[in-house]
Amino acid sequence: MKLFDKLIILNETKRKWVSIMITAIIAGILSLWGIYGIGEYGIALFMLTPFLIGFCSTLLYGYKHRITKSQAIWIGFSTLAICTLALIAFAIEGLICIIMAAPIGILLTWIGSLIGFSLLQKSSTSTPSVLLILIAIIPLTSFVENKIKPELTSVTTSIVINAEPLEVWKNVIEFPQLDEPTEFIFKTGIAYPINAKIVGSGVGSVRHCNFTTGSFVEPVTVWNEGKLLKFNVLEQPAPMKELSFWNIYAPHLHDYFISKKGQFKLTKLENGKTLLEGTTWYYHNIKPAFYWQEWSDLIIHKIHDRVLKHIKKNSEINLKK
Repeated sequence: MKLFDKLIILNETKRKWVSIMITAIIAGILSLWGIYGIGEYGIALFMLTPFLIGFCSTLLYGYKHRITKSQAIWIGFSTLAICTLALIAFAIEGLICIIMAAPIGILLTWIGSLIGFSLLQKSSTSTPSVLLILIAIIPLTSFVENKIKPELTSVTTSIVINAEPLEVWKNVIEFPQLDEPTEFIFKTGIAYPINAKIVGSGVGSVRHCNFTTGSFVEPVTVWNEGKLLKFNVLEQPAPMKELSFWNIYAPHLHDYFISKKGQFKLTKLENGKTLLEGTTWYYHNIKPAFYWQEWSDLIIHKIHDRVLKHIKKNSEINLKK
């Protein structure tokens, strides 16, 4: 390929920066196509693209030149850093989502650099063909992933409250303003609950769980007083406000994390205590699921824990009065 032939005649510094910029441009185009064109946050974006960043930059930099393994890793990570800064500078992503994606991105970039280096040691003649195949695989993977339907999953958190179920029930259906959070995760822009109100009573009533980014609108489907409250989620706000110098409208903040329904289950224990369990059923369109579900489950547990502790506090205070 002419591009590779032109790289050969450049001095080391120019070859290094040309390799970084070409890789960053290719990765940027593929990422924007996947996010805004295909509408997919998945393996192509979070795994194959970081791999491409390490692989492509190493191949371009080391094509028909002797480079060391440390140089291959350095150029891979330098390219990843440039791509990351571009995501922030052009308001494509915020800091928190980048931090969440960093572990898998760093690992795949490192692997890509090592495999690129290994390929260079064996043969340079097949380098252009291998690179073109990898570039073609990324959008094809996005198209395939876009057809896969996400699976519904659930998260349950529990707490024991020193109060009777009926007393706890009053603070389940609605509760007053919560204190400002002390947990670090909620200081990063992740949405958290501030209060809950209910309109009506029984099945058909509508509960509004208000978060820092808006309200969850929750029509009640099961009203078993003192025992079980179940509801669907009709509307929901953005899951977070990105940390950035600009207002970010990233697609993953809308319609990629979906809460479908929830419930509070109250079980009477000995000595007049109550076991309160909060459950959320949700799905997300972000892959790989095994990685992002760990983040989602952690955040939901933290939200549950904040609400359950508030219910416990108010229920036990009312009992002492």
